[in-house]
Amino acid sequence: MIKALGNVFKVEELRNRVLFVLGIMVVYRIGAHIPVPGVDVAQIQEFLFAGAGEAGGVFDFLDMFAGGALSNFSVFAMSITPYITASIILQLLTVVSPRLEELQRQGREGRKKIAQYTRYLTVVLALIQGVGITMYIMQFGAVPDPNAFDVIVIIVSLTAGTTVLMWLGEQINEYGIGNGISILIFTSIIARFPYEIIETWQLFQAGALTIFNLILFAILAVIITAGIVYVQEGERRIPVQYSKRIVGRKVYGGKSTHIPMRVNQAGVMPVIFASSVLLFPGVVAQVIPFDWAQGMADIIRPGSTLYIVLYGVLTFFFTYFYTAITFNPEEVADNMKKYGGFIPGIRPGKATIKYLDKILVRVTLVGAVFLTTVALLPFAMGPLTGVEIYWGGTSLLIMVGVALQTMQQIESHLLMRHYDGFME
Repeated sequence: MIKALGNVFKVEELRNRVLFVLGIMVVYRIGAHIPVPGVDVAQIQEFLFAGAGEAGGVFDFLDMFAGGALSNFSVFAMSITPYITASIILQLLTVVSPRLEELQRQGREGRKKIAQYTRYLTVVLALIQGVGITMYIMQFGAVPDPNAFDVIVIIVSLTAGTTVLMWLGEQINEYGIGNGISILIFTSIIARFPYEIIETWQLFQAGALTIFNLILFAILAVIITAGIVYVQEGERRIPVQYSKRIVGRKVYGGKSTHIPMRVNQAGVMPVIFASSVLLFPGVVAQVIPFDWAQGMADIIRPGSTLYIVLYGVLTFFFTYFYTAITFNPEEVADNMKKYGGFIPGIRPGKATIKYLDKILVRVTLVGAVFLTTVALLPFAMGPLTGVEIYWGGTSLLIMVGVALQTMQQIESHLLMRHYDGFME
């Protein structure tokens, strides 16, 4: 492992990419401690996080994704959630909108256009969420001098913070390594990890937790980690044969290879998407001063029965949905046909598309069932242990998945330059 880690810094391009990601992570953590002007942070911590009851569950979960930026009410308080919501909306619209579907098929240029639409929608959603949060904290005096100028400054600061995070994530995608949004969420969770350990230790010393609870949680964490690694590395290899082509005096093709179809093609994005979708109505309900809105927030609060059911359903759905976006059987079949490749026993063209689609559905079913099971496992173990490990399960799932995906990309860079990688 030490040798493999040293190989990372031997490749100049890879070293620069890794250092760039680390630099962005540092910038993110610095921004998480820059407070929004004109806000009484003590009032926010008292009313939103100190025994806030049902609302506290929502804001605690949001604070996990923000890495403590919400409890500090920094410029990054809204985290990257508006961008994730905008991405979900655009991807769903791609399925029903002929215009967006056409852009999706245009390749790189079309995807750049969709990314631009996502940025615009992110700013709009961030502005709406910023107005809602500002109006909400004004209700309990968190804004000491609620004049028009201060209110505008708070809204603009929150919106700008989310916009900067969106930009940082895109910079990681272009100049760093790994998925930018996932890296930022990973950083947020890691930043909260020491506080969670200290809080757990204090509960243990106070007698609220027993050694049995801690051991059971450790076993659960090991099972989730091992399961994620096992399934994430699992793949169905579809054999592909390329026919020989003679161009001048050179012979191309005539090789046997395979298409690696991963069991969990979507990674941890379904979990992130499902969490964001379920949190959005709860946040909106908290800032709307109506009884029915508060009732809705109570019903779908994190940890409630309806929340658990919807969390499982959405995780399952987004696994298939995200896989369909990242792996297009029609595009793969067309590329194979273009370069003279075929699956033994399967005709090129529509028969190949149908075959790939059938295999994809079956393989993704295993990944969707596993990912849903792992996501819901902490909720099932909670009543047995008496420990609220809901956030621990979700955060652990995201951390392991993001770390594994990033290591796989680093591995590809190392092997491409004939260096030993991390995995065997």
